Amino acid sequence: MERVVLLDEAGHAVGVADKATVHTTDTPLHLAFSCYAMNSSGELLLTQRAHGKRTWPGVWTNSCCGHPGPGEDLVDSVRRRLREELGLVVGRVDLVLPRFRYRAVMANGIVENEMCPVFVARTDAEPRPDPAEVAAYRWMSWTAVSDQVLSGELAVSPWCAEQVRELVALGAEPRSWPVGRRRDLPAAALG
Repeated sequence: MERVVLLDEAGHAVGVADKATVHTTDTPLHLAFSCYAMNSSGELLLTQRAHGKRTWPGVWTNSCCGHPGPGEDLVDSVRRRLREELGLVVGRVDLVLPRFRYRAVMANGIVENEMCPVFVARTDAEPRPDPAEVAAYRWMSWTAVSDQVLSGELAVSPWCAEQVRELVALGAEPRSWPVGRRRDLPAAALG
């Protein structure tokens, strides 16, 4: 059973819950992460969520998302999910948006409600996706992704759309984005 860390509005842990029961029409605030895998050519790995996913099935999004387990280091959870979902072993993993938070509601009323720090991971490996998690993937230049997401030409998950807007504000070149400060993470992620 995978468990997620429940949070109060200040980002402190207030309990844990079974992941399978958390995403409902009244989803409690919980800890998550998003990751953007980039290769040495400056391309971003986009993934299409598996069609059997409970939230946003079949939607294109960033490389990987997940929930750290209770007491699990965020970077360790990023590496774990990249391995599980995409068969990727990555090199450097940098925190870029430590304070990202969002709430999104699907047409059927299911809610995502997360404090969701954003990371960039570096890899030149080719993914081997788990079909239960990822329906398809493609590599695209960051410029193409950001331009198409901001113009609405590329439809992505609501969290990815918000993250792209914030990432663009960090600069045009992902390799020069500043590393976020660990102290800006939600308190529950600080161990």
